[in-house]
Amino acid sequence: MRKIILLDGGVGQEVYKRAGQPDSPMWSAQMILDQPGLVREVHRDFIQAGARVITINSYSCTPSRLRRDGKVEWFEKLQRQAYEIAASARDELASGASGVRIAACLPPLIGSYTTDSRSLPELKSEYEKIVELHASRADLFLIETISNIREAKAAVEAALPAGKPVLLSFTVSENQAGQLRAGEPIEEAVSLLSDYALSGFLFNCSSPEAITEALNAVGNPSIPYGGYANGFTTVDPLRPGGLANRLSARLDLDEDTYRDIAMKWVEQGATLVGGCCEVGPAHIKRISDALNGKGYRVSAGFD
Repeated sequence: MRKIILLDGGVGQEVYKRAGQPDSPMWSAQMILDQPGLVREVHRDFIQAGARVITINSYSCTPSRLRRDGKVEWFEKLQRQAYEIAASARDELASGASGVRIAACLPPLIGSYTTDSRSLPELKSEYEKIVELHASRADLFLIETISNIREAKAAVEAALPAGKPVLLSFTVSENQAGQLRAGEPIEEAVSLLSDYALSGFLFNCSSPEAITEALNAVGNPSIPYGGYANGFTTVDPLRPGGLANRLSARLDLDEDTYRDIAMKWVEQGATLVGGCCEVGPAHIKRISDALNGKGYRVSAGFD
C-alpha cells in the first residue's frame, strides 16, 4: 500500500476568486487583512476535500513584494496571521483534520515566473527572515514556483537549518521542453537533489502537460517527488506587481480531467500530488477519492 502525500490546491487563487473585492497587487494577501474568515474557509475546504498538507496563504507576503505593493512593515504581521489562520482551520475540524500538516511558504521573492537578479547571499538573507518566523511552528517548508537554480539554492540553504522537512518545487516552461522558466535545463535543477538533504522535489504552477513532460524527464528521483499544476490558459501576461485578473482559467480542465492527470503521475511513481492556481477543493476531492479507491495510503508523513 504505497503512501501518497496529498497537497492542497491553489489557496491564493481560490481566495481571490471567492473574495468579490477589487483586484490588488498584493493578491490574496490582502484578504488576510480584509477577510481572514474567508481564508480560513478555503483552508478548511481543502482539508475536508482530503488534503493532508496545507500551505499558508503568504505567497505574496515577502519583504520585497510588500515593499513594492503594500507596506514592508506588515511583513511579520501577515506571515504570522497567515500561519494562525491555517492552524485555526485545522483545529476547527478536530478529528477530521487528524494528521494534517502545515507548510510555510517560501515563494519567489519579487513575483511569479520571473528571475530575481540579486546575488545568492542577498536572496538567502530575505528567505531567512521568513524561515525565522515559522521555524518553531510550521511542520515543513514548501519552496514553490521557483524559476531558476540560484533562487532555489538560496531558499534551500535558508530553510534546511530549521530542521524541518523541506520540499522544493520548480515552475517549468510551457514553450521550451526540458527547461525551467528561466531557461535552465531541468537536469541541472535535478542535480540539487544530491547537494541538499531535501524531503521532496516537485514541479508546480505550470500546465499539467508541461509538468507531465518534466516528470518524464527526471525519471524516478531517490526522494519523494511529484507535481501540482495550474489551470491557467497562459501565464505570459503576468508581470511583477501586475493583477491576477490578467489571467484566465482553462475550460477543458475540470475536476475529472485533472484527477486523471494526477493519477497518471501517481501510477508512474509520483508520491506528492496536489494542485496550484485554479485547482480548487473539488479537484482535490476527486484525487483523494481516486487514491482511496485504488488502495493508496494518503498521508502527510515525510519519515
